[in-house]
Amino acid sequence: MSDYQSFEKWIKRVHDVKLPHWDELPKFDLYMDQMIALVNGYLTPLGLEPVTPSMVNNYVKHNIIVAPVKKKYQVMQIADILLVMLLKQNFSTEDIRIGIDRITATDFPKQAFDKYIDLINAKLQQIGTEHMIAFTDNLTDRLMEVTANGIVNQLESNQLVKIIESSKEHQPTKLK
Repeated sequence: MSDYQSFEKWIKRVHDVKLPHWDELPKFDLYMDQMIALVNGYLTPLGLEPVTPSMVNNYVKHNIIVAPVKKKYQVMQIADILLVMLLKQNFSTEDIRIGIDRITATDFPKQAFDKYIDLINAKLQQIGTEHMIAFTDNLTDRLMEVTANGIVNQLESNQLVKIIESSKEHQPTKLK
């Protein structure tokens, strides 16, 4: 199989991925091993690092996610772990938690999660289609294009995080 065929195979696999909306997550609580299997089932086809029990324990310890109730994880925690695992490629876990808090200050967690998942699912469907005409089988040109887009997207993301962090409109809800 050629490099380009391998890339096309990966694109097809990514196009088959559909990250779940809030209501598609289990409506019952899961033990850690069940939750990890569920989350990794969504992440593995994307080629992302699998979540491990020690990662989850660290996220709880550092208040990135809420601690489980009687060792069981609820929808909110599963959604948060999915987001952390998707975003940690580009952001620190602390920045991710701040971002989630700021976004949910102006939107309900379910609506914010579903909106973000819709964006990611749409972007996943676009992988490999943006420049296929220009770069047909030149993977090095495609790599340069994608990494340039990644740099620009990262710069834009960083600026948006800075603005939202200092925004009075996007203040996180204080838990009592």
